[in-house]
Amino acid sequence: MRTEEEQVEALKGWWKENGKSLLFMIALSLSAVFAWKTWQQKQLTDAENASITYQNLLDAVSGAVRSQDEGQIATSQHLAQQLKADYEKTEYARFAALLVAKVAVDQKDYSKALGELEWVLVHEPGPEMRNITLLRKARIYQAMGEFEKGLDTIKGLSSKEFSGSVYELKGDLLLASGKSSGARDAYQQALKASENAGSNPLLNMKLEDLAVSEEG
Repeated sequence: MRTEEEQVEALKGWWKENGKSLLFMIALSLSAVFAWKTWQQKQLTDAENASITYQNLLDAVSGAVRSQDEGQIATSQHLAQQLKADYEKTEYARFAALLVAKVAVDQKDYSKALGELEWVLVHEPGPEMRNITLLRKARIYQAMGEFEKGLDTIKGLSSKEFSGSVYELKGDLLLASGKSSGARDAYQQALKASENAGSNPLLNMKLEDLAVSEEG
């Protein structure tokens, strides 16, 4: 059995051989914990800042839509760019682009609106946001008279939740491009896709108007 002095000497020897490695591992572990907590805090801070900026954007867009004030429009564009630059991968940034696209459409600045919608699509939106973005993009093409581009755009839509809107928009685009037969089929598919046909009286009117024009 070792004496106390021998145990102390053995401990000193072990520390001499392993002490530096042990201290290094402790320092590394503490550094990892600190880095993790710092990262978590940054995520929280970024989320809070993005939320505040987005709320300011909503206020600016609301004012711009109501009054078409140039100052409000410029402010909304600035805030949206800030969100897209500083929080590029967040939902806030994608929603910001959608809002700016809406303001641009109100001003009939379709080129800018399409650019904002394309930004959303490039930045990997979720399925629902992607479908909404494609629908809006197709409607802009409709407003521009680019009916074939609109039809090509809605081909990327496949969600059943949006099928009624997709078929109706397809009918609008086909009708505008002079393809009344295809428009009628699309409108009928839109009715079938709707859970309640009476919930969309405008769609029924489109079919009725189409029937009248064909008879004439």
